[in-house]
Amino acid sequence: MAQDRTRQLDAVNPATQEVFASLPLSSEDDVAQVASFARSKFESDEAWRDPATRSATLDEMARLLHEHADDLALAECRDTGKPIAQGRDDVRAAAAYFTYYAGWVDKFEGRAIPLGSDYVDYTLREPWGVCGQIIPWNYPLQVTARCAAPAMAVGNAVVVKPSEQASVTPYRLAELYREAKLPEGMFNVVIGAGDVGAALVSQPTIDHVTFVGSAAVGQAVARACLDRYVPVELEMGGKSASIVFADADLDRAVPVIVRALIQNAGQSCSAGSRVLIDASIYEEVLDRLVTAFGELSIGPGEQGADLGPLISARQLEHAEGMIARARAAGVRVVSGGSRPTSLDRGWYLEPTLVEGADPGSEIFQEEVFGPVLVAAPFTSEQEAVALANHSNYGLVAAIWTRDLRRAHAVARRLEVGQVFVNSYGVGGGVALPFGGLKRSGHARGKSLDAMLAYSRVTNVCVAL
Repeated sequence: MAQDRTRQLDAVNPATQEVFASLPLSSEDDVAQVASFARSKFESDEAWRDPATRSATLDEMARLLHEHADDLALAECRDTGKPIAQGRDDVRAAAAYFTYYAGWVDKFEGRAIPLGSDYVDYTLREPWGVCGQIIPWNYPLQVTARCAAPAMAVGNAVVVKPSEQASVTPYRLAELYREAKLPEGMFNVVIGAGDVGAALVSQPTIDHVTFVGSAAVGQAVARACLDRYVPVELEMGGKSASIVFADADLDRAVPVIVRALIQNAGQSCSAGSRVLIDASIYEEVLDRLVTAFGELSIGPGEQGADLGPLISARQLEHAEGMIARARAAGVRVVSGGSRPTSLDRGWYLEPTLVEGADPGSEIFQEEVFGPVLVAAPFTSEQEAVALANHSNYGLVAAIWTRDLRRAHAVARRLEVGQVFVNSYGVGGGVALPFGGLKRSGHARGKSLDAMLAYSRVTNVCVAL
């Protein structure tokens, strides 16, 4: 559906601080029209009710992503500042979501409930209708696919609102969708800031809302949905811990802990931003981390650097402010903590390692959303679990040990939605349920669980 193109949103490359693209900015009227259009198509398109149509549509979206992978990866790199290799990974992951859920479409079944010979009782899994999806700026393409693909697989239409700080690739995917003449009205994108997101949530034609972003904004979205009795999925922040026991394979663990932090310059809800280390190997692990940080290249993502810039000047100032307040409270900055002097443009921060933070302090508890790792020692398994759980968030954790008995026992005691043992993340993890507890929200994205969330149950009871 065409929108007013007279109002534009400039896309700024955080590595160069230059405008590299402009997008049509949606008004509140545009949002209402797009949501109504999606509803009318959802209600009238009989072909969309056919699982074969939906499966073919999702397969075609995956094919389009692969076909345009180079351009999309470069756009993602320029829009978010992430290294080009991570941009390519994001395109592959986005395509994988559409492929995965295309395969689930004709296998998503209800169930029969035995009530004896006088009744036939069964359940149906039905779409909600039109799903409004608010997407963050750190993984605009990948999270768009993660949310849209399962919703569409069930039979919903979607209206995606990416962050105004990174909207280029979701908008481009919507263009490709239209150019390929895929079912009209089932995949839609509106562009704008918080007012556009608020308008989307408030539309009477929106039947279900997904929000991925900060806990503070998530609360506001949840309240707005409660006012309309609309179901909402919240996937928010994290302050995830890696627990390194004395018997861990440090040659394997340290590089993974570093990657878990610097992915997208630490601007990931699932970033491994705390490392809890057995006291007997604490100094050795710190030394290894400092060495690894010193070997990282910092610069524009297009040049293949390991660590790109933060998304904006505001985000850089936020991270610097948290480091400064931690210093003032007596926290020691072991490595980094400053802007790199070798770069005169872009919003860069050195990979930073700090120690000595009180477990109740801001830097131990709150997201920096930058490449800042907080280290703390422990002297027992019980203390390690207590430190890991001493957080307002509960998204991801990692356990590093050769003792699988310990690994299983600790995993069950951690208050998080996803635990990795001797690893951190598995190639995008499309088939792995993802979500958290506490301020991390309650949603479960990815896997079959996402299709369950994007569907409602109807029970049919027939007297014979």
